[in-house]
Amino acid sequence: MAQKETGRRLKVFALASFLNDFGSDMIYPIWPLFLEIILGANMTILGFVDGLGDSIVSISQAVSGHVADRVRRRKIFVWTGYMFGSASRIGYAFSSVWQHVIPFRILDRAGKMRGAPRDAMIADLSTNENRGRNFGLLRTMDNLGAVCGIAVCLIFLLFLGLSHYRNLFLVAAIPSLISALLILFLIKETKPSDIRLYRGISFRDLNWNFKLFLFSSALFALGSFSYSFLLVYASKLGTETAFLPVLYLTFTAIASISSLPFGKLSDKTGRKSMMFLSFILWGLTLLSLVYVQSFSGVLLSFVLYGLHKGALEPVQRAFVSELAPIEYRATSLGGFQLVVGLCALPSSLVAGLLWDRVSISTPFYVSLGLTILATALLVFVKEKRDKK
Repeated sequence: MAQKETGRRLKVFALASFLNDFGSDMIYPIWPLFLEIILGANMTILGFVDGLGDSIVSISQAVSGHVADRVRRRKIFVWTGYMFGSASRIGYAFSSVWQHVIPFRILDRAGKMRGAPRDAMIADLSTNENRGRNFGLLRTMDNLGAVCGIAVCLIFLLFLGLSHYRNLFLVAAIPSLISALLILFLIKETKPSDIRLYRGISFRDLNWNFKLFLFSSALFALGSFSYSFLLVYASKLGTETAFLPVLYLTFTAIASISSLPFGKLSDKTGRKSMMFLSFILWGLTLLSLVYVQSFSGVLLSFVLYGLHKGALEPVQRAFVSELAPIEYRATSLGGFQLVVGLCALPSSLVAGLLWDRVSISTPFYVSLGLTILATALLVFVKEKRDKK
């Protein structure tokens, strides 16, 4: 594929990603407050809803990745996924009790079926020399869109307040609709010339490094509860409710700024070193919140969390796409997300139970222990980067 056409496709993907996150992050800063204050949910329910959503993400990506490889079509999953995200926000707008949000949360998270097919398309457009950079660019645009969405959320709260959430949710549906149209009309997909019969892929087809990396990532995911807990913990330390979206904005902006540099750095130093760094940053996030119980400690924690996200997400995708068999990239990326995401439901649910029944700091200590185990396993993973 000509370099110019490759660059154009990457820009379209990046713009669509920016717009979708612009819409979704208009509501994410107030999501835990929306459930807790407007809909009357406690922390266990919040953990269940967030964990359920993360698990649906993984199942949808696994299914879409497998089907995309089987039918040799990926684009349809990308634009349809954006449409699901748009429709779900309309559903949120008209929810009056927490039970109502569950089907729309499932629809919202099912929209993430775009992830594995899109990531496979990005990986196919890339080489070893720029794969980390390209995934970093995508995450930068994701997070930049989130920053803009959070800014709109802050302005909305300042002038209208949380009670007018319905209008915000309806407006948030528009950018994802535009993303769907961009992919539908500006990305052209052709079937590969290699039309070998798709035989599927099983766990035994994966190399040892992939399996070990998968196990390490699953352990980490078991302790990596949702951001909602960080925001609520900050509120328990005395942070003003109106300032919570600013904390969300802080970590998102840091993630946006750092994703591309971390991705580029992983192209030079290797993926594993950046994975180590991301795990360490998560551990420091937890320690900062628990032991530096002041405004400066809270702010530092969200800066560290943003750096963690900036290092983890683009590098993890690049690493998986290189450890996986080339012809089954979408399936492997989706399968990886399935395993990691299925760990997300117990992660957030258990965190909520520990919070309600033991103490609010207990989930942080459990997460730290699992992070240490995941880091120890990662030591034994060897990078094996293919030629494409």
